[in-house]
Amino acid sequence: MFQKSTAYSLLAVAAILSILLIIFRPLPQFNYNFETFFPQNDTDLDFYNSFKSQFENDNDYLLIALSNSEDELLKPDFLEKANRIQSQIQKLEKVDTVISILNLRQPVIGVFGLTYRKLLDWSDEKSLANTSSNLNQYRSQLISKDGNALLLLIKNEQNISKVAGDELYGSIKELFSQFEIEPLAIAGKIQTQGDFIVLMQNEFGLFFGCSILLMVFLLIIIFRSWWGVVIPLVVLLIGVAWAFGLLLYLGKPFDVMSIMQPTIFMIVGLSALIHFFTHLTKKLKTGVNKGDAITAIYKELLMPVWLTVLTTSLGFVSLYFTTIPALQDFGWTTGLGVLVIFLAVILISPGLLFLIPIAKSYSIPKVEQPDILHRLFAWQLKKRKSIYLSFLGITMLCVFLGSKLEINGYLLDNLPLDHPIQKDFEYFDEQFGGSNPLEISVSIGPKAISLLDLEVLKELEKVEAKIHELFGDSKIISPLILIKSINQAQNQGDPKAFTLPSSGQRQRMGRWLDKALELNGKQVLSKDRKTGRISSRVPDLGSLKMSELRDELNDFVNNKIDSDLLKVRWTGTAYLIDKGHKSVTKQMAKGLGVAFLLVGIIVGFLFRSWRISFLLLIPNLIPLIWMLGLMYLLDIEFKLTTAILFTVAFGIAVDDSIHFMSRLKHELSLGKNLIYALKRTCLEAGKAIALTTVVLTTGFGLLIFSQFGVTHFTGLLISASLIFALLADMLLLPLLLLPLKKMWEQKFNK
Repeated sequence: MFQKSTAYSLLAVAAILSILLIIFRPLPQFNYNFETFFPQNDTDLDFYNSFKSQFENDNDYLLIALSNSEDELLKPDFLEKANRIQSQIQKLEKVDTVISILNLRQPVIGVFGLTYRKLLDWSDEKSLANTSSNLNQYRSQLISKDGNALLLLIKNEQNISKVAGDELYGSIKELFSQFEIEPLAIAGKIQTQGDFIVLMQNEFGLFFGCSILLMVFLLIIIFRSWWGVVIPLVVLLIGVAWAFGLLLYLGKPFDVMSIMQPTIFMIVGLSALIHFFTHLTKKLKTGVNKGDAITAIYKELLMPVWLTVLTTSLGFVSLYFTTIPALQDFGWTTGLGVLVIFLAVILISPGLLFLIPIAKSYSIPKVEQPDILHRLFAWQLKKRKSIYLSFLGITMLCVFLGSKLEINGYLLDNLPLDHPIQKDFEYFDEQFGGSNPLEISVSIGPKAISLLDLEVLKELEKVEAKIHELFGDSKIISPLILIKSINQAQNQGDPKAFTLPSSGQRQRMGRWLDKALELNGKQVLSKDRKTGRISSRVPDLGSLKMSELRDELNDFVNNKIDSDLLKVRWTGTAYLIDKGHKSVTKQMAKGLGVAFLLVGIIVGFLFRSWRISFLLLIPNLIPLIWMLGLMYLLDIEFKLTTAILFTVAFGIAVDDSIHFMSRLKHELSLGKNLIYALKRTCLEAGKAIALTTVVLTTGFGLLIFSQFGVTHFTGLLISASLIFALLADMLLLPLLLLPLKKMWEQKFNK
């Protein structure tokens, strides 16, 4: 297959594909949507989709904190400037409403009917002094706790697109620039998505460039020849271009998970090339003709290299069987990209090797001297029991430590702690009660007619009091708040009357209630008045703490609330993301289960033995268990973005075992006994395995320097797992194979 004429034909095909990609090159697109981390096929997701179609999406808002940097907050000139900005924002096309103390009106019901008065009047100093006391009711809601900033709550168009969101956010920033006011802090979906993508674009380019430099450095160190650098580099660059070109043609934009893909593609491709090139140089040193050597090494190594690439690809593809869209997309796109890289290796490298002159005097550097590996194998045979016990002891310790890991994730997990977005969100958490949406669905029980029944409102008041106790005094909107506002209006706007009305007061607010529901009811109450929402904002406490607080509220509702009158159910985007984090054990089990099955089938096909398939899982489970122990020691929490790494690590780490077993099979097929075959395998395959481990570890180690949490932990944990896998394959796997001596020799003698 890999004769010169065939290799040139494959090279021509590669050239045509590359030219077509240049002519019809796709445009790269970047996207970030945290809703892709919601678990799919989930009843809670279905409920939320129904809930938001009835009310509104709970994360289509932007929070802007304004402070008077030159003086106190409550100064007429500053308030007037802020009010003009707010008015201009309200006129923007994609803005629904803007709420602040500047445009808030208090309803007052008097002898002349319903009137409205300004919450804050800054027309002169006297009016400002008289109305400033009204703000106490809105402290930690529309006024910061320290009293130094006011909040603009901007509700934008529902389900706004990424492009429209960027345009709106840019227009808002331009308005502040025109009025020469710098917001103290900004937080919200349209801001976070835009800043995320800017950071993604910067990191994508940075790591792609760094990956290229790293590959050049490794190639120089390994091969020390110009052709040993140029050919792999050309193959890898073309392969990466093909991979991303295909993904873009399939309509897959770059996202936060795509940052690590260039590095993954290049190091997987380089690992394959190293196996081909090291064997080629070895044959050339023995005097074999270049053409014969190229044909022989591709014929001999095609199947084992293909199997290692396939298992790596399947390790990623197995993520498709989780229920999280972001993980599914990352899994199938990376798995497909890995296969495209292998295709580039096969189509391009043989032709270039035939085409480019190669000096026969070439000598490869020896990473590990054969005598070291020889002594290592002899030591293994002598210390067999100690090695067994050491691996068993470390593994049991890591199981114990891993059992203590806590499942916890945050909304902005992927951003560095010192990033401006993190600091802005922290500011809103501290000064305005929170930045994350909190959504609860409420509905009537079988003995109630409406959520506005007084007895139902009393139960609702208990629930809201418990929410304030658990989550703080952030602003709540709900049917109860609407009723309290009308009661305050009936009492001349007295803040003390912002309470649940008496039975008589409740009866008297009939017509005013209809008018209030006509204006604001759609936000909190259904038309039939049987379902509604409690909506607020809370700090990002992490999925672990939020789960505890939700469970506490659920216990309170079950024990203290009459379910015949009121039913309560958690919903919302934050709830769904936290639920996704809580499902990490299930997601990881799904991914690993599929990966184990696929690798077991491949190994069983290769060696025609279920016992070998089962035995091969042992040295590849050990790195995963040791990763758990490492996570505990480094205080890395279990979450979606770290749980998936176990499946990825397994798919990559099993490559060493397949190379080892393929070489062992070759040695046994030559008629050697098992112990001598193991010795030759450790000497021959051991060098290549160690070399590829160095390459892979160095490549993934590059990702440690990423600012994105998912990319950083991928680099750290997979690099560690590869080192653990090398130890297991070189020290433990040969010893596990020794008890099968009789089976192996009978199989190959037959």
